[in-house]
Amino acid sequence: MSGKQKLSTGAKLSYALGAVGKDMVYMLSATYVLYYYQDIMGVSAVAMGIILLIARIFDAFNDPIMGVIVAKTKTRWGKFRPWLLIGTVTNALILSLMFSAPPSLNAAGLTAYAATAYILWGVTYTMMDIPYWSMIPAFTEGGKERENLTTLARSAAGVGSAIIMVITVMAVQALGKMFGGSTPKEIEIIGFRCFALIIAALFVIFTILTCVNIKERSTAEMKTVSVGQMFKALIQNDQALTVVVTIVLINCAVYITSNLVIYFFKYDFGGTDWYKSYTLFNMFGGAMQVLSMMILYPLMRRKFSNTAIFYIGLGSAILGYGALLALTFTSMSNVYILFVPGFLIFAASGIMNILTTVFLANTVDYGYLKNKRRDESVIFSMQTFVVKLASGIAAFAASLCLQINNLSDAATTEAEQTTDLSLAVSQSAKVGLRMTMAVIPIVGLIIAVIVFRKKFILNDDKIREISEKVSKMQGDEA
Repeated sequence: MSGKQKLSTGAKLSYALGAVGKDMVYMLSATYVLYYYQDIMGVSAVAMGIILLIARIFDAFNDPIMGVIVAKTKTRWGKFRPWLLIGTVTNALILSLMFSAPPSLNAAGLTAYAATAYILWGVTYTMMDIPYWSMIPAFTEGGKERENLTTLARSAAGVGSAIIMVITVMAVQALGKMFGGSTPKEIEIIGFRCFALIIAALFVIFTILTCVNIKERSTAEMKTVSVGQMFKALIQNDQALTVVVTIVLINCAVYITSNLVIYFFKYDFGGTDWYKSYTLFNMFGGAMQVLSMMILYPLMRRKFSNTAIFYIGLGSAILGYGALLALTFTSMSNVYILFVPGFLIFAASGIMNILTTVFLANTVDYGYLKNKRRDESVIFSMQTFVVKLASGIAAFAASLCLQINNLSDAATTEAEQTTDLSLAVSQSAKVGLRMTMAVIPIVGLIIAVIVFRKKFILNDDKIREISEKVSKMQGDEA
């Protein structure tokens, strides 16, 4: 390895721990900040939707700027680790403050607090996320070692996200009761404050372990990409544009549901132990998503092309949302009934996550053949950009649903004193919530099918043909 020792197991595990910590923090913010400020603290749903949309778009444009700053950094500790540590510590602090809003603030004060905290959270998260992923070439050689470490880190990030999906609401309830909460609202206020503090502390500890056990090469280079380069690459690469549009449509559908599912269990499914059903559903969904990526996709790949599997995934998700829509006309009193649409949607989501990345990678060779230029860094920077954009659009759509169905007014004084908060919500509001969770995703996914079917040409045969032509071109250039 060019005189360089292979990475130790401890170094690999330390780097993976960093991914666990950062995705725990990301998932806590992405999944629960709307719920915390709108449902618990009483900030207007529309105001929160606007804040989340603007902040995520700003954050997406901020990524390239942070990339340039990191690339130009030179210190005795390297260019990546200082920003990784600074970003982690400041992000952990902002996370704790974000979930510790003073209840004494009036509506305007809480809205301003939420906007300031969330924007600062996004900026500081970018501050550590960019160097975390960009530093891999600084301590690995190319080839199998780098590929394996990237796979390990991505898997560890999935573990971090899954932990938050499964334990958050149960942990919030337990911590809130432990530290003196008496009403449902008090329990959640105290619980989220304590839980965010715990996650922030773990985040800092995991990142410190990463920084201590990973050693950078001083010669490491980092490619940076501007927003202009991203859009120029898209305009010149019709297949990349098709995949990006498809990613936005799919992620908007999935994120709308993930933003609203906690409201469904709290105010619709109801019951004194609604959070236990919510946790069970998330545990099942997370398991299906992981298993679909690890087992189901490889099995399907033996018999089907990637394009065929993608259509199967889209069809499964549409069928799942259709089943959820059908269940809106039933009482849905048993959480296990929801496992049927849950399986179809979560399994499809896992498969489509893999395939959109594969398709995006394939557009690089297509672009090289068409434009005589390889745009790997540009194309994959665009993936981060559009995922953040989709999450902002979805959060805004979810907030409109909450406002239209008056769920922002559900936590009345009487409702705060009861253990079954579904009693505080009208049947029409419940139907509106169910329809938004099912119908809008169905429409988005159908549009994704139409766009993909009409524009995408990079099937397995086409990829083989392009690969042969690219190899010949590179051979001629050499």
